[in-house]
Amino acid sequence: MSAAEAPLATRSSTLSVRQAAFIGVGAMVGAGIFSLLGAAGEVAGSAVWISFLIAGAVAGLQGYSFAKFGGRYPSAGGLLEYVVRGFGDGHITGIIAWLILAANAIVTGMVAVSFGSYASSAVADGSETWLKVFAVLIVVAMTVLNVVGSRAVAHVQTLIVIVVIGILSLFAVTTLANIDFDLLAFSGYPSLQDIVSSVALTFFAFLGFGVVTFTAKDLETPSRELPRAIYLALGIATTIYVAVSLGVFGTLTVQEVIDSGGTALAVAAEPVLGRAGYWLMTVTALFATSGATNAGLYPAAGLCEEMSAKRQFPPVLGRRVGGSVPTGILVTAGAAIILAVGFDLSSIASIGSAIALCVFTLITAAHMRVRHETGARMAVLVLGVLSTVTVLVTFVFTTLVEEPATAVTLALILLLSIAVDLAWKRTRDRDTTASQTPNVSDDVGTSGLS
Repeated sequence: MSAAEAPLATRSSTLSVRQAAFIGVGAMVGAGIFSLLGAAGEVAGSAVWISFLIAGAVAGLQGYSFAKFGGRYPSAGGLLEYVVRGFGDGHITGIIAWLILAANAIVTGMVAVSFGSYASSAVADGSETWLKVFAVLIVVAMTVLNVVGSRAVAHVQTLIVIVVIGILSLFAVTTLANIDFDLLAFSGYPSLQDIVSSVALTFFAFLGFGVVTFTAKDLETPSRELPRAIYLALGIATTIYVAVSLGVFGTLTVQEVIDSGGTALAVAAEPVLGRAGYWLMTVTALFATSGATNAGLYPAAGLCEEMSAKRQFPPVLGRRVGGSVPTGILVTAGAAIILAVGFDLSSIASIGSAIALCVFTLITAAHMRVRHETGARMAVLVLGVLSTVTVLVTFVFTTLVEEPATAVTLALILLLSIAVDLAWKRTRDRDTTASQTPNVSDDVGTSGLS
């Protein structure tokens, strides 16, 4: 039996392809279409749908890499296992592991803020204080759900995604049927450079597909089912994003979308479906963002436990508090709460996208080193790396130069990941050396007694 077909020792339950894909769809849809339309509209204007289409293509190239990698090396560590296979067990893997942990916390924090925005708008007149309170509450609630187990996550996620996809489909059909094509005229689009730059932001909406790789531990035959789940999740998300963004920007002006902030979909639904449409989309957004928070926390346990077993993380991150609560989930939830309370929505999205683009580029580069083992095509892998690098470079020169605080934060996260990895590895190696050094005094005393 090959490594790809062998059952994972850590598998605690079984998920279907649909359930695995829905965990990814839930993470993507909540993190994307409900959260980013206003921020993306500031950069790409009414061409946001093109930005989502390009981001979907970039994500698809990375999805090909992940599907091939995951089919050959399914693991509870998800995409971290791919890094280990490509770069070995050294510092590069450790740094990427810390960056992925940070990216997961950022995604979770960002969608929690979006949940708080909709909840506060619905019951507290948009109060900033209540926004933060609701953001914290949803992280706590979904942490408890993840502690219950992957089956609970899958069942809740399936219900959420079915509801969200159904209502978003209704929204897309009704808004597209009443679309104002003048609002989508090409003459009103910004430059191609701005549209490509916005991809770094809209790509954030696709980060959830990486969560699917962590479901390998719960799939019956991950070598076959994991690639299907990845492609299904990306296909559903891309279709939703393009259709809904066309509906929103074909109903509202760019400025109206920007002014509506995180509640753009609800505002866009009102002209077509009336006040009931506003409330329908608000409830849908609460479902979607709670599902994304749920899915964002899902990888934490497997990632930390797998990396602790490989000694890339300190053992404490692989332990379970009280024998049942994964420390990794608690750490991710704590970081997400700090981000949700201390950062604004667009800053979190920019930071998360940039980190993810760097990580995905490195993973696909690692894949090139072992492509003969996975059967991946070199041309597709090269195209995947070039696409992410192009988006990153454009993002740096068009966005980060105007957002020094975001650039500084990104640099600090990278430097912190390097510092934490070096400090942990130094401590680990010192302890290993000490445990392997014979105690001279004991040896002398023993020999003297013999």
